Amino acid sequence: MPAKTEERIQALEVALNNESRERDFYLKNKERTKNPHGQSMFASIASDEDEHYHRILELHKRLQKDGKWPETVPIQVKGTEVKAIIRKLIDSVDTSSKADMDDLEAVKMAIDFESKGEKYYGDLAQSAADPVEKSFYELLSSIEREHRLSLQDTFEYFQDPAGWHRIKEKHHIDGA
Repeated sequence: MPAKTEERIQALEVALNNESRERDFYLKNKERTKNPHGQSMFASIASDEDEHYHRILELHKRLQKDGKWPETVPIQVKGTEVKAIIRKLIDSVDTSSKADMDDLEAVKMAIDFESKGEKYYGDLAQSAADPVEKSFYELLSSIEREHRLSLQDTFEYFQDPAGWHRIKEKHHIDGA
């Protein structure tokens, strides 16, 4: 098998390992947290990571079998629901939802995971010569970015729910 194909297979194996570890992390923290927003956020991202894992596994199998990036495997993955969760939180005006130190630490770790995933997939996209492969990795990188941004929002919310709502709702005194 050509060296480039071996590199692609190894890259997908790293991605499979990362997606699996992250999914398990999110599921564990969904069960651990008492915060409803944290439960929703962790569940949504766990579902996304699981879907990524299965799509990457399919690509991995085809690449091993055919020795080239598959042209017939759909590159689309389902969109993430994290923006909808943030929107629901803004609309709920729940400023009493408490997060504990474990929640804050879990979200900080998750932000780190997503930052690394965003960079990893972005680097793979940049090095891909095949346009379908490049598009696939760009899509995964953009989803990881969306996860990271939503988790940063979650971290801010966990630290100060009332302040977070004031900022997100953009209330102001207009003097009228």
